Amino acid sequence: MQSEQGAYQLYIDGQWVGNQSGKTFPVYDPSTEEVLADIVEAGAYEVDLAVQAARRAFDSGPWASSTPQSRARILFNLAAKVREQLTPLAEMETRNTGKPIVEGEGDIEAVAEVFEYYAGLATKIPGLVNPVSANALSLSLKEPIGVAGLIVPWNYPLLMAAWKLAPALAAGCTCVLKPAEQTPLTAMMLAQWFEEAGLPPGVVNIVNGFGESCGAPIVEHPLVDKIAFTGSTEVGKSIVKLAANTLKRVTLELGGKSPNIFFADADWEASIDGALFGIFINQGEVCSAGSRILVERSIYSKFVEAMAAKAKTIRLGAPMDRETRMGPVVSKDQYDRVSSYLAIGRGEARLASGGGRAVQFDKGYYIEPTIFYDVDNSARIAREEIFGPVAAVIPFDAEPDAVRIANDTPYGLAAAVWSRDIYKAFRVVKQLRAGIVWVNHMQPTCVEAPWGGYKQSGTGRELGPWGIEEYLETKQVHINLSEKPIGWY
Repeated sequence: MQSEQGAYQLYIDGQWVGNQSGKTFPVYDPSTEEVLADIVEAGAYEVDLAVQAARRAFDSGPWASSTPQSRARILFNLAAKVREQLTPLAEMETRNTGKPIVEGEGDIEAVAEVFEYYAGLATKIPGLVNPVSANALSLSLKEPIGVAGLIVPWNYPLLMAAWKLAPALAAGCTCVLKPAEQTPLTAMMLAQWFEEAGLPPGVVNIVNGFGESCGAPIVEHPLVDKIAFTGSTEVGKSIVKLAANTLKRVTLELGGKSPNIFFADADWEASIDGALFGIFINQGEVCSAGSRILVERSIYSKFVEAMAAKAKTIRLGAPMDRETRMGPVVSKDQYDRVSSYLAIGRGEARLASGGGRAVQFDKGYYIEPTIFYDVDNSARIAREEIFGPVAAVIPFDAEPDAVRIANDTPYGLAAAVWSRDIYKAFRVVKQLRAGIVWVNHMQPTCVEAPWGGYKQSGTGRELGPWGIEEYLETKQVHINLSEKPIGWY
């Protein structure tokens, strides 16, 4: 996995390989700012090698003739390996991302669950017999789309990789995976066990690098049939433009500015917990983060006070400390980005808690859990995705007002509604323009349920049977049962 110089190599066609340029780049521990590892950097040349390997594996290798049962066994083997190696995987995920170890362990457990779910689904991809009026048998067959380019983010590195790898492999596709350049280490660890799990060479290839020099060549490559991307809306738009040249199928899970709506009749303690959890879990580096907290005016002042008081008790600390509930953000770039929004917020709203660097740490990209209130929905901190521990609390007067504010955003990934009144809760649910809506909760994610957004939060869905459909083509087969000539001429 590592070269003589100690850099993590690329994984192409079942082999650990170097690159043509000799370039490497560092990845960091965001809690100490120290280099964790050096990574061999892939460019267009290495991407082409990976795509060619995936193409051969799909078109003529053993994967081309693999059965759903054999693919299922391989995915179950990968899941078992993840469970066996949960501790080192979680520790590496924690060191590379800065998330608390208890969250890292939960993430890796979820990785195993995703592989297990799609292992089970691999043998349950049915076709159809279409009831046509002609004297014929009409079939609809499901077939793998081909070579899938998978580009994943840094906030849940291995879990986001699993969300894409598992359904793609279950469907029978081959893959070129590009982890985020900030957090590639757990994906490289997983690749160590591909051969042991039974994956033939070329079925999964991993290339590490940067968006323009590594990601773009994957998107533009004519032998890649499908792109699955999770990341920012800005990058998602550029991917659509690049993919248009070859008319690839594209699925995108992009940004969000999700409303977390609290009515006066909601359970008080659960609501305060839900408001904080919705935005501060994983340091706020969550695409579905409840970053806009909408509170009914009759409880607004008391709600803000309670949120601020509880936010000050959140345990910031070293990610490997099991008592830590918030670590540093992932990188210096992200720290600078979030800090710039803290400055913007101070000019747009009032500050209830936080608002700066966590001063108790000499090193590391630590930011205080921050709550702005009296935020207007037109403010930048209410409209732009910050992707950090920054909440914008907005008052509303009544149910229609809450729905209007909630939907007044270019995004539509997730939303939550808190109320004891089930009639009111479901009236609001039906009106929210979001792909995921929680009632009296915020952020639970089930592998069995669809994940994806409306509007500029993306296209397509991941997880559940919806996720595997994104890697399948539908073929119509018409079998004539009449032996007579057509007779047209």
